[in-house]
Amino acid sequence: MSKILIVDDEKDIVDLISYNLEKEGFSTVKAYDGEAALHRVKKQNPDLIILDLMMPKMNGLDVCRTIRRNPETAGVPIIILTAKGEEVDKIIGLEVGADDYVTKPFSVKELIARVRSILRRLKEGAQYTGKEEFIHKGLKINYISCLVSVNGKPVTLSPTELKLLFFLSRHPGRVYSRNQIIDHVWGDDTFITDRAVDVHIRRLRSQIEKDMENPYYIQTVRGFGYKFADVQ
Repeated sequence: MSKILIVDDEKDIVDLISYNLEKEGFSTVKAYDGEAALHRVKKQNPDLIILDLMMPKMNGLDVCRTIRRNPETAGVPIIILTAKGEEVDKIIGLEVGADDYVTKPFSVKELIARVRSILRRLKEGAQYTGKEEFIHKGLKINYISCLVSVNGKPVTLSPTELKLLFFLSRHPGRVYSRNQIIDHVWGDDTFITDRAVDVHIRRLRSQIEKDMENPYYIQTVRGFGYKFADVQ
């Protein structure tokens, strides 16, 4: 049974989400401010976090940053739940490490669908039975343990960044459009946009590339999409 941490300063919203998730077979943990959220993450080890942005004590963006900076919690998927509907707010959420976002007012069914989609992607990644390890020019990826390092230094990636790296590195030299990446990484029931793909690629590069302006591993093919560097 997957455990979902719900963080929002509006108790009615937390109770509504909790009730519906538990009805669908999930277990839930609740928090009503940013500091309490970090405490619950440490003590409860949730499988996924639904996180509001506007909260007392610590806002959702800072909570997200803190979770991603900690190697012990960096792999927990995060869905940002926010009343802010502007595209820039969604992009900022993705840039600090969120895997997805839902804008208030929201459909509970849609939220649950996104929860299921993210957890399914993680499970599919864990069940991959192909090559266990990939090493290329200082980058080392273990597909089983989900450990990544560059020149011997461990790299902490979010679940979505890991899935992106896994997919592209398994097909070096092959160019994929943004829509193809969405299909392979997020799946058919995705709600992600082309712009969000670019944000996740940028975050991934910030973790593994030496020079963000001239990336080596994750390369842009202008007018089409992205590819992992050719491997000889």
